Amino acid sequence: MAQVGIVMGSDSDLPVMSKAAQMLDKFGISYEVTVISAHRMPDIFFDYAKTAKEKGFKIIIAGAGGAAHLPGMCAAIFPLPVIGVPIHTKTLSGVDSLYSIVQMPSGIPVATVAIDGAQNAGILAAKMLAVSDDTLLAKIEAYKDELKAGVEKKKEKIEKVGYETYLKEM
Repeated sequence: MAQVGIVMGSDSDLPVMSKAAQMLDKFGISYEVTVISAHRMPDIFFDYAKTAKEKGFKIIIAGAGGAAHLPGMCAAIFPLPVIGVPIHTKTLSGVDSLYSIVQMPSGIPVATVAIDGAQNAGILAAKMLAVSDDTLLAKIEAYKDELKAGVEKKKEKIEKVGYETYLKEM
């Protein structure tokens, strides 16, 4: 049974939203990915959000561009956390998506990450689930150690070769 639902309004969002799935894979969290348009198939969307808890979802990660109603509508129906991922758009570079997701009315919160920030959405979902899962928390702490080690390695290389050489090698 999947713990996280990853939903997006269009298959064109999949390259961005797949980054959430990759993070969930890293932490060993089960998920289900689907495409549902809140505007073009409201009956199917409503059924998805209404039955998500029964299906075992603890969190929904919803990505949307433009009007970006999908995350907010999920939050209006699904009683557990929803993480919104604003998708970059050609018209307004994703700012329209960001505003549509982050400006929810009182009582209908959507945790919102950066434009195209699906990787962080996956990490945030893992952190939410880790509140009651010490094994998962240990994986998140190990991931943070990996991030730190990566930065330390780059720092050491810059100090060794100098920043100008390092820049040329980038």
